[in-house]
Amino acid sequence: MEVPLYPQHSSDSRPPEPPYWVTPRHLAGDDDALADQVGAALAAAGWRMWPTARDTLLYMSPNGLCGAEWTRAACSFELGDLPVAWQMSARSHPGSALPEWNAYFTAGVPHEALTDFLLALDVRAEPAFSFDGPEIVLAVVCAQGWVRDIDRPHIAALAPGLSAGISLEEVPPLVRDADPRPGRFGWQAWAEPSVGDPYLWCATFSGSTPHDLVAIFAASLASPHPVPRSCLPVGVEAQVDVIHPGARWQRGARGSE
Repeated sequence: MEVPLYPQHSSDSRPPEPPYWVTPRHLAGDDDALADQVGAALAAAGWRMWPTARDTLLYMSPNGLCGAEWTRAACSFELGDLPVAWQMSARSHPGSALPEWNAYFTAGVPHEALTDFLLALDVRAEPAFSFDGPEIVLAVVCAQGWVRDIDRPHIAALAPGLSAGISLEEVPPLVRDADPRPGRFGWQAWAEPSVGDPYLWCATFSGSTPHDLVAIFAASLASPHPVPRSCLPVGVEAQVDVIHPGARWQRGARGSE
């Protein structure tokens, strides 16, 4: 459930108010538009889409190597007690029976971060091959104000206020990867507005997901630039900066008019 950032208007001819701008991005939610925003980006990039018998929407990249599926209507797989909404995958060649890796995202993930991840995937000639080691993921978020976990500085980083994190962990059950060995480690990311709160969103990447692709998702997630929103997830109002389009943006100016 999300909370509108401006009052409801009576039904009249006045146009809706413009969206507000929100930061930090990892607490901004998906504006109840995760399917539409990501689907529009994929369509603009030339990905084909068709509905499936399971009431999901399946997208395929022009080169046949990458897939994305909106699974919220049919998926029973959960991360952090939240149902998975998008599943992404990549193959080494179009004839591969199984993908090399899979990534899973619940609703609530900022659609900007997921779109950046997918567009980076789209332009790669070899989407199943990793060009960098795991350090790049932590480096990009720490360059934007996140800090390394003091207990696990080489595999985990946390957002200011401990409201989100990303870490290299043993992947949860049901996460599929071309490497079938048990105990594989993959990147996991999440937002938790306050310690002990329910997760706002979660993301999991299987062990073979290229680290540089995960870094693009993480860099977008940690970006300090405000994003447009018309509603916010419940419970984050006191932890985000909400800026009216006509106001000068200042860090800490929550609810600026």
